[in-house]
Amino acid sequence: MISIYRSTPNGVVTVDQPVEGCWIHLTSPNAEEIARVETAYSIPREFLTYPLDIDEMARTEKEEGAVLVILRVPRHEAPGADVPFTTVPLGIILTEKAVVTVSAQESEVLRGMSNGKLRGISTAKRNRFLLHLFLLTAQQYLVDLRAINKAVDALEDRLQASLRNREVLEMLKYQKSLTYFTTALKANQLMMDRLQKGQMFNMFPDDEDLLEDALTEIGQAIEMTNISSGILSQMMDAFASIISNNLNVVMKFLASITIILALPTLVASIYGMNVNLPLAAHPSAFWLVLSFAVVVSLLVVMIFWRRDWL
Repeated sequence: MISIYRSTPNGVVTVDQPVEGCWIHLTSPNAEEIARVETAYSIPREFLTYPLDIDEMARTEKEEGAVLVILRVPRHEAPGADVPFTTVPLGIILTEKAVVTVSAQESEVLRGMSNGKLRGISTAKRNRFLLHLFLLTAQQYLVDLRAINKAVDALEDRLQASLRNREVLEMLKYQKSLTYFTTALKANQLMMDRLQKGQMFNMFPDDEDLLEDALTEIGQAIEMTNISSGILSQMMDAFASIISNNLNVVMKFLASITIILALPTLVASIYGMNVNLPLAAHPSAFWLVLSFAVVVSLLVVMIFWRRDWL
């Protein structure tokens, strides 16, 4: 699918036809759409197909006057997915006439750029548009990391009284998300550092400041991811022990109840034998035996209570 945008004083809006200085976004394009954009803007075909590889890492490349920048952006998967948060490659191609972006899947970063809510974005200023995209990507990582931390806190509350593995498995999913984030963020940071030092395109002082802001946000996201990952790993180990301890407490309680119920059964079994027994001829033999069984059971309950076995 091809979407075309351009900047106006009121923000980024959708247009029907390409114009000078527009932004063209391709989402999971077919061969015909790739060929159309390739011909219209003289873009090497590989620049349009590289970002469609889900495993493509962040990097930059320049060929035939076009600059390709591949960025790993965060993506929030649908509820019930094996991994709640993943990362996908986003290709940004800077040409003389337009900015072209390519991705196999939509992400919150692209929605944030195209919904018109962000001010100060100009599709005609290609370099600054790219830097705004860097900054928005870094900020989206921070938003998703806060969402992960919030979800883990909710799982922590459920785990405290849980005897199941479901919550631990849920935490494992978020651990995978943090691993994806760590790998992508480090690759993005390395790519931005090389872009800053290599001077692949000319940047004005304001552009330099914008890139510095993006690098600062990326660094903050990396630190936040490392901290969250470390805490989550330790939490999973601790709660695995808690689940095992909770199970031991339940088993101890059930064993205590079994012993308490077995004592009256033992007494009743002895006095149920068809032989001569003490008090066999007593008129209140039943009540005496029953009282003895109850007293023995209550005595055992008190002992178990004091030992914190109940």
